[in-house]
Amino acid sequence: MPPRTCSFEVRGIPAPQGSKRHVGHGVMIESSKKVKPWREAVKAAAIEAMQKRGITQPFGGPLQAVIIFALPRPRAAPKSRIYPDRKPDLDKLLRSTLDALTDAGLISDDSRLVALLGRKVYAAPNTLMPWPGASIDVGTHLA
Repeated sequence: MPPRTCSFEVRGIPAPQGSKRHVGHGVMIESSKKVKPWREAVKAAAIEAMQKRGITQPFGGPLQAVIIFALPRPRAAPKSRIYPDRKPDLDKLLRSTLDALTDAGLISDDSRLVALLGRKVYAAPNTLMPWPGASIDVGTHLA
């Protein structure tokens, strides 16, 4: 069986999935209001990419993913700072994005990932990622 892949871009401000807070009666909510819009943007982009490629079932088996997040450069960040080595945490960005890919039905579960590459860069004109968002590539793992 040939490898299966799905690559797409998501525009928007990547948001980390961090801690939840208890609001009473056993109800927990995300501590950040930015997570839901980001997850919805990822889910919508994944569903659109799946439809274009005729993908009707979640990818199963061992999977690999490459996710590059392009973050807006803060005004206060010195031009000498090449990478966004501050918050948000890369692992929390990955968590929110992988959960959205599961919600979209692209992957059956993020526990299927055996290889994962995540990267944070600044969105900048005249680069591969001139806008905030993410470039996502998910597929079957090739030993």
